[in-house]
Amino acid sequence: MTSKVVVAGVGMIPFSKPGKSDPYDVMGAEAARRALADAGVAYPAVQQSYVGFVYGDSTSGQKALYRLGQSGAPVINVNNNCSTGSSALWLAHQAVASGQAEVALALGFEQMNPGALGSVWSDRPDVLGAFAQVRDEVAGVPDPGAPPAATYFGAAGQAYVDEYGIDPATFAHITVKSRRHAAANPYAVFRAPLTVEEVLGSPHIYGPLTRFQCCPPTCGAAAAVLVSPEYARRHALRADVVIEAQSLVTDQPTTFEGDPRKLVGYDMTVAASRQVYEKSGIGPEDIGVVELHDCFTTNELLTYEALGLTPEGTAEKFVLDGANTYGGKVVTNPSGGLISKGHPLGATGLAQAAELVWQLRGQAEDRQVAGVDVALQHNLGLGGACVVTLYKKVDG
Repeated sequence: MTSKVVVAGVGMIPFSKPGKSDPYDVMGAEAARRALADAGVAYPAVQQSYVGFVYGDSTSGQKALYRLGQSGAPVINVNNNCSTGSSALWLAHQAVASGQAEVALALGFEQMNPGALGSVWSDRPDVLGAFAQVRDEVAGVPDPGAPPAATYFGAAGQAYVDEYGIDPATFAHITVKSRRHAAANPYAVFRAPLTVEEVLGSPHIYGPLTRFQCCPPTCGAAAAVLVSPEYARRHALRADVVIEAQSLVTDQPTTFEGDPRKLVGYDMTVAASRQVYEKSGIGPEDIGVVELHDCFTTNELLTYEALGLTPEGTAEKFVLDGANTYGGKVVTNPSGGLISKGHPLGATGLAQAAELVWQLRGQAEDRQVAGVDVALQHNLGLGGACVVTLYKKVDG
């Protein structure tokens, strides 16, 4: 296993509302082109490609990449719910780290429909059936009209409110911060500022969640080119950002022990981040910028603690003190995150990767976090999978 894997190039396209985007294959091809151009690598040099999407036919990855050419190299299609993009990145990282490939492409895209996520396959067992059973036993059976994902994350937020007695309005401050960050991001869908009053005054969804606290369905694509250090040297590629450590974990029995917070991946996040901290020798106190999975404001707040950015029970103070933004302890989601940038499921993890690579290179323009040399990424999918990745700036 090589000790480091170089992120030679990243690329993404501006995210858009459903119905406003190009078809998935056009979006995916363009994101891949941008990443390859950023890396200075021609597509025929790619030895393996991992392509993530959730809503699409099998071999949609080939459909997108064939727009770049038919090289004959393997294309592996990946679906791991909302952690799909980072799962593709994890596989590409493994391929290069193990020596199976010197150049690997991770690509993610999604062409989504308007409205809340729902099950496509009604003629077979629901993959979240066990999760729903626990949710219903603990939080009560939700109204049939409630968006399914919001019921899980809303119940998790309510459980936190009940334990620590925080003001539910705290969650709304996260959206305000998210919009403020997104205003500087040309790739983000929702860039207009919001006040706490406007967030709280938007339609109620479930638990403490209102509409402006929920990520929207979005279309988009993003990609990353990973290479070995030796390949980067031979071809004089930029090699100043590496994946220092990475972990992908799935659920353990604690997920189903009756705490809604565990249902939405709290323990997975704890486990994955601890593995990354142990592998890298870098702790949460060293992190200055993080892109984390803020599909709902409640999950962003929970994730502060799960990643160890602030002790358990202190997330409200973390938010209200501004520790999660510029001038604070750790700038969280400088891109605007899923809530404001958008959440095209297959692309999200790779969009997070692009943002953090730009941050470490000093290319984030008006979003730039000063003086960062390590960056943390967290991408979560119910069902479940959690990927945590630590990037580091090095001489290269």
